[in-house]
Amino acid sequence: MAFRKKFTPRKKFCRFCADKNMPLDYKRADILRDYITERGKIIARRITGTCAKHQRQLTTEIKRARQMALLFYTTVHSTDVKKRTL
Repeated sequence: MAFRKKFTPRKKFCRFCADKNMPLDYKRADILRDYITERGKIIARRITGTCAKHQRQLTTEIKRARQMALLFYTTVHSTDVKKRTL
C-alpha cells in the first residue's frame, strides 16, 4: 500500500480543563506566553487544543496582561528583539 498514512496526530486536549488547579490569570505571564507567538499574535485554538470556553478566557487575560505591560503587543515592544539603527 503506497498510500498508507505514516503519521497519526495525537488528540489535542485543553490544559486548563485537564488541570483544574492551574489558574487562568493575567498575572501568570509565564503561562500566557505559551499561547502567543514571538510576533505577539494569539495562537488559534485549533492549534493549541484549548476548549472554546478557555480560549475566550485566555484571550481576555492576554489582553489584560498587555494593558498591564506584562506581555508585549508586537516585536517592536519586545525586549528580546533589538532595534536596528541606521
